[in-house]
Amino acid sequence: QVELVESGGGLVQPGGSLRLSCAASGSIFSNDDVGWHRQAPGKERELVVIIRGGTSIKYADSVKGRFTISREYGKNTMYLQMNSLKPEDTAVYYCYVSHGSVGYWGQGTQVTVSS
Repeated sequence: QVELVESGGGLVQPGGSLRLSCAASGSIFSNDDVGWHRQAPGKERELVVIIRGGTSIKYADSVKGRFTISREYGKNTMYLQMNSLKPEDTAVYYCYVSHGSVGYWGQGTQVTVSS
């Protein structure tokens, strides 16, 4: 069983930065698929970034060059550094882990980009 808790969301002006954190309880292996998704109002949940097999990283085209995913293995924590934020990045952000062929989601954290 894995539980995920996100933090770090909030209100930021366009062009600003935020860093989201996702803390996992339970065993997470270095080769588990992990990542972030987001869901904007009235839209379907979409992939932001995923690390497959611990090594292959795929970013959505809309965030390439602006967002960076990282992991701190000893703390079972992953991060999403978001720079140059745009109003269209406004969404609830969810972290995700696939462990033992079971997918786990956090509760989500709201990110609002507005002046």
